[in-house]
Amino acid sequence: MTNHSFEHDCKRIHDSIGDLSQMIPSLSCRTLLERQKLKETFKAMYGEELVSYLQRYEDVFCASMNCSALSLWMLDPHDRDAVVVRESLQQDETDFKALVEIFVCRKSSHVLLITQAYHRMFRRQLDQDIINLDPPHPFQKILVALAASHKAHQVDVNHHISKCDARRLYETGEGSLGAADEAVVLEILSKRSIPQLKQTFLSYKHIYGHDYTKSINRGNYGQFGKALMLVVKCICNPAHYFAKKLYRSIKGERKSFARALVSRAEVDIDEIRRVFKEKYDKELADVICEDLPSGDYRDFLVALATRSCCI
Repeated sequence: MTNHSFEHDCKRIHDSIGDLSQMIPSLSCRTLLERQKLKETFKAMYGEELVSYLQRYEDVFCASMNCSALSLWMLDPHDRDAVVVRESLQQDETDFKALVEIFVCRKSSHVLLITQAYHRMFRRQLDQDIINLDPPHPFQKILVALAASHKAHQVDVNHHISKCDARRLYETGEGSLGAADEAVVLEILSKRSIPQLKQTFLSYKHIYGHDYTKSINRGNYGQFGKALMLVVKCICNPAHYFAKKLYRSIKGERKSFARALVSRAEVDIDEIRRVFKEKYDKELADVICEDLPSGDYRDFLVALATRSCCI
């Protein structure tokens, strides 16, 4: 696109605040590079950050929706995740699910950018903020392990290692007479990449005839097991995980719904739509229209939900 096109769209956004209906399709289908160019152009023209400008719009016109999809969408992905992490850590009850989704569903290179953005934006160390959470929580141990795994991951998936790790998980879980050894699980989580962990869970099913999640149910994992269960489901089948999350959160946790939709719109929204339809016999866009009040904001969420990942 030409500079003139970006300037034209910036003027339309600036002049139509309060009624973004004409801009919804344009904003929702923009690629990351186009959104970056749009922000640069807006700052040059008006001396203000476009994200801040859209946040003001959301504060005034979308307060009842309790979500910020527009401004989140316009952020660079690692900055967006840094913001989500900070908000999750600052809540009265830490939003561990949001943190897990980021650490499990991002590449190691992206997690590094998140930690750098977190430090740049908030002048804090992400790893240390997770370690210092109080009171302690089972998710906390897992998140620390996952953070370590992103620092020391192997490039290629090793099938021999996956089989060995699967046997270790069995022996410390359903194959053990006593309580499951959390230390063994955490060691594996901390030393393996997410693709390697996914292969380990596939190997577990191949060797023992059922998913590792069943092993967690059968093993004596306690509260740690509930946290581990969510992590494993998110690793093994993210499209199913997010289809279920979107269906449940739109009924009440709209901020969580918007965050999840924005984060997957450029990743696997096509697959999520397919799974959503398969599980609930409804189109994702139709559910959004059924459960959210009409208006620009709903239109924007529908546009994200129906976009193609190939854009």
